[in-house]
Amino acid sequence: MSEHTWQKSSYCSEGSSCLNVAATDGTIHLTESADPIGVILDARALAFDALLTALKKETPRV
Repeated sequence: MSEHTWQKSSYCSEGSSCLNVAATDGTIHLTESADPIGVILDARALAFDALLTALKKETPRV
């Protein structure tokens, strides 16, 4: 991967469609297992927390 210490999502089962997360100096980094070098999102901790809060408030799609 990269110099980050990546952790696989606990919601991920077997396979290559997983989300990996790493934290460095107040920044949260997300990437996919299929492309572990290509970070798909970098966010400051407060912004990431706001994103998670907003996502949790969304009505589940059926």
